[in-house]
Amino acid sequence: MDPKILELDQLAEKVRQLKQENKKIVHCHGVFDLLHVGHIRHFKAAKQFGDVLIVTVTQDKYVNKGPYRPAFTENIRTETLAALDCVDYVAINKWPTAVETIGLLKPDIYTKGMDYSDPAKDYSGGILTEKEAITQVGGEIIFTNEITFSSSNLINRYLHIFPKEVNDYIIDFSKKYSQEEIIKYLDGINNLKILVIGEAIIDEYQYGESIGKAGKEPIIALKYLKTEKFAGGILAIANQIANFCDNVDMFTLLGEVDSQEAFISQNLNKKINKLFHYRKDSPTLVKRRFLETSPLSKLLEFYIFNDDSLEPELSKEIQAHLEKILPSYDLVIVADFGHELFNKEIINLITKKSRFIAVNTQSNAGNMGYNTISKYPRADYICIDEPEIRLDSKDKSSEVTELIPKVAKKLSCKKMVLTRGRNGCIAYSNNNITSIPAFSEEVLDTMGAGDALLSITSPLVANDVPMEIVGFVGNAVGAMACMIIGNKQSIDKVSLYKFITSLMK
Repeated sequence: MDPKILELDQLAEKVRQLKQENKKIVHCHGVFDLLHVGHIRHFKAAKQFGDVLIVTVTQDKYVNKGPYRPAFTENIRTETLAALDCVDYVAINKWPTAVETIGLLKPDIYTKGMDYSDPAKDYSGGILTEKEAITQVGGEIIFTNEITFSSSNLINRYLHIFPKEVNDYIIDFSKKYSQEEIIKYLDGINNLKILVIGEAIIDEYQYGESIGKAGKEPIIALKYLKTEKFAGGILAIANQIANFCDNVDMFTLLGEVDSQEAFISQNLNKKINKLFHYRKDSPTLVKRRFLETSPLSKLLEFYIFNDDSLEPELSKEIQAHLEKILPSYDLVIVADFGHELFNKEIINLITKKSRFIAVNTQSNAGNMGYNTISKYPRADYICIDEPEIRLDSKDKSSEVTELIPKVAKKLSCKKMVLTRGRNGCIAYSNNNITSIPAFSEEVLDTMGAGDALLSITSPLVANDVPMEIVGFVGNAVGAMACMIIGNKQSIDKVSLYKFITSLMK
């Protein structure tokens, strides 16, 4: 072990010792995913402000720059930094930001590059909290004015983390649009008044470890490990949108029996206004999945639900409520999972009364293929996947680009995103079709990826953002969502902005 590499607590003790020797401590912090001349000049400039230069490195799990990042592990990045003569000590940070680290180390000087000197360009707002943290420990922040490079740019250009098709597309896309333009569009959806309507689903994952075949029956036995529950369905969609928009109402149906309402309320973004209706003698829908943990694979699924048609009295109650509120929203997002919330009367009401409606219908084991997009006589924006449009079209073999205009015409719909898994997506607008490749082939869990894409793209479409940008953002969201187990967490604004910036540098 290099004596310059310490645990963070060891570094804190070393700093205390050095300060007793009247040494002035300078602190740098960052990812440093590809060490380059800009970093080296920054470190040399920082060292001039004191006697000892300490560097802390962001842990791998906190590098929010999307799939494939960091390109180099925290141990490799730490070892590389320790090899520099101007760096005296290096440690891996414990926390997502440097705020707590500054409080622990109490350096005299905290340095950042000149590109952080304008807080408006720091999407995370971290530089302001770091400035406050160094002030609280009696230090000061200094910005070094050295030549700057981008690790992301160098990684994208020279390490070939993307296939050539993807790299070529991103280069071409970046010539047409800027990072600032895309982020401005995303910021622009904040004030939309949005209603999301759909089934509340509790996704339950029961994890096990295979221990072999049962002795007398042809079944696989697993050793139970743990259970996790996630707020899924329309709950997950509302959570995704609430990270980007301030005015989100959620309309859904819970069961009176085992309603799960306490769990739902606990796991919803506090900004979301809940509009609940309740179904007698029914549970809130639970989808219980049994998984092998390594590699993560789903083995079996139980649906705990009432799949009978809505009772007439409950249907009328829902219609009366929707009739009253629908016209007041800038955007209505319908996520139809095919579990009997949306009957013909409710669908007709939503399509007639909504100013702008985005629709997704999903085919799953619980609706046996009858839940297709053509249930809806009208949509302003459709977001579905390729198997679902083929099912709706009853066409297995035609080019999907031939099916999109036909389905769009049937629903008088001008805009659509068709997701294609590892093949990316297709953005459609007024008979113009643009294919956008996937930005990651890494998949931990696909559940929720399509819902996340629907959540973020729908407000963009409602704000008339160019459809190629909508598809680009959608693919970024999808790539990030595929690296999350279930709906354990939603895509936050800062992480998405960092990923988009990383892609386009």
